[in-house]
Amino acid sequence: MTHQLSSPDFHGEEKSEQLTSIGQIKPELYRLRQGDQGDGKQGDTCGKISFLLRYAFNTEQLVVKILKALDLPAKDANGFSDPYVKIYLLPDRKKKFQTKVHRKTLNPVFNETFQFGVPLAELHSRKLHFSIYDFDRFSRHDLIGQVVVDNLLDFSEGTGEKPVWRNIVEGTAEKADLGELNFSLCYLPTAGRLTITIIKATNLKAMDLTGFSDPYVKASLVCEGRRLKKRKTSIKKNTLNPTYNEALVFDIPNENIENVSLIIAVMDYDCIGHNEVIGMCRMGSDADGPGREHWTAMLANPRKPIEHWHQLVEVDSVTAWSVCVCVSEHVKINQCVLCVIVYRQCPLYKPNPC
Repeated sequence: MTHQLSSPDFHGEEKSEQLTSIGQIKPELYRLRQGDQGDGKQGDTCGKISFLLRYAFNTEQLVVKILKALDLPAKDANGFSDPYVKIYLLPDRKKKFQTKVHRKTLNPVFNETFQFGVPLAELHSRKLHFSIYDFDRFSRHDLIGQVVVDNLLDFSEGTGEKPVWRNIVEGTAEKADLGELNFSLCYLPTAGRLTITIIKATNLKAMDLTGFSDPYVKASLVCEGRRLKKRKTSIKKNTLNPTYNEALVFDIPNENIENVSLIIAVMDYDCIGHNEVIGMCRMGSDADGPGREHWTAMLANPRKPIEHWHQLVEVDSVTAWSVCVCVSEHVKINQCVLCVIVYRQCPLYKPNPC
């Protein structure tokens, strides 16, 4: 079978999932009341956040309703922010929820409800962590501040009808949390066939104002800095936790398998603009850490699918892997996977050099 060589486009490729709402509460309870400020000093420059907490004993669920925030700092040049909230039940950071993004406001009203499954016996050792972010469509989101709520056992005795207010305090920006991708690698030496089965992804970064993405996965076969072929999955709409179970197949002769590598990118589909990269990982004998280990395990176990989870990394972390060599002079070019302008800095540039 003959495959036509293609040059993958890693330009950003865009999105929304409805957040679960549990019941309604009385609007009058939203009003800020004297004595509901919670702990912390007045005049906190990061603002305040209001929420409801209750524990459902019959289902062992901690129910959290994020109501609103007040007096957030402006992070954008227009004097506003585009805030949203991420919420974790520590110490587990694998499972998180996220509100929708609210445009151009310092006083967003969220009114979104989330549930964490947690046994009553464990409630005393858990902490609720709120991270308030400013959404940025084209760069890393800015951390506005955070709130940590402990003593959750105290809330199990209440009705969850009285708003809790907490001051938002400055926090240290987290390492970019782009999500994880689960896939298997299987190589058939006699057939010269590499099969990548994309299984699922979890906790992907939201790329839309709705708080979700339209993700698909693109795999590119690379040899000596040149992209030879690409394959991609279907698009899953409005989700941060897509399930694919799709196989991407590359024909690679056994004598060449040691010389190739894979760049696997989770992309966000945009029907109007450019698709965008959510995060990436790289497989190959010259890859780092988990990518090399997964590749080595695949080669050591021919004809057997080897399944691993991989943490997605930012595109900037992958550009160091993508170094193009000019055909005639063997001059290395700093080849950014997102922008062909860099190619043209080389006097020997030709269209689609990689």
